[in-house]
Amino acid sequence: MLDALKDLNQVQEEIYGDPEVSNHIAQYEMAFRMQTSVPEVNDMSDEPDWVFDLYGPEARNPGTFAANCLMARRLLERDVKFVQLYHQGWDQHGDLPKGIARQCKATDQASAALVQDLKQRGLLDDTVVVWGGEFGRTNYSQGKLTKDNYGRDHHPRCFTIWMAGGGIKPGITYGETDEFGYNIAHNPVHVHDFQATLLHLMGIDHEKLVYEFQGRRFRLTDVEGKLVKGILA
Repeated sequence: MLDALKDLNQVQEEIYGDPEVSNHIAQYEMAFRMQTSVPEVNDMSDEPDWVFDLYGPEARNPGTFAANCLMARRLLERDVKFVQLYHQGWDQHGDLPKGIARQCKATDQASAALVQDLKQRGLLDDTVVVWGGEFGRTNYSQGKLTKDNYGRDHHPRCFTIWMAGGGIKPGITYGETDEFGYNIAHNPVHVHDFQATLLHLMGIDHEKLVYEFQGRRFRLTDVEGKLVKGILA
């Protein structure tokens, strides 16, 4: 069926000479290759025991964060350009001590293993790993405060992410808050600065990547954004 479709598209291309037809053929073939590669990517039977040990006991359970970290490495090995992993449930307005321990147990080992695994396979040099969320948490208690139970509220003023690989300077901390963790005190990074820096790591000058929409010229960092040179290797 796919071969017949390709033949029909090529006839159309010969008649009209439209380059879009060639693009459609290439897209169909890429989609086919992607779909047929899925079973092989998902089959982890070729992974040795030491790899599962590296990512943690949950790595053998499909759908867990640890298994998804291992899957991310397998996708990156096959030149997938963008991989996004989710881990939900960090909204601890209450019962934070138990909740944060449970969340970290599910994510810490696997996240570190992914970076280590990429590095030992020579993949970290051209892979940027970004670990973060959309806002932070207050460092003071929300709600009832007891010895073993309390919570924290949303805090968009300042929060932390970590990055590794792909041109990021290792072993540093960039930016500081005040002593209460409430406001930024030194080296603030706006989201547009972060986006500009990510684009730079991908070889794109954010000031030159402009597109037109509804009569206005836009860029991905809007009309702001500056390169955060202090985190670059």
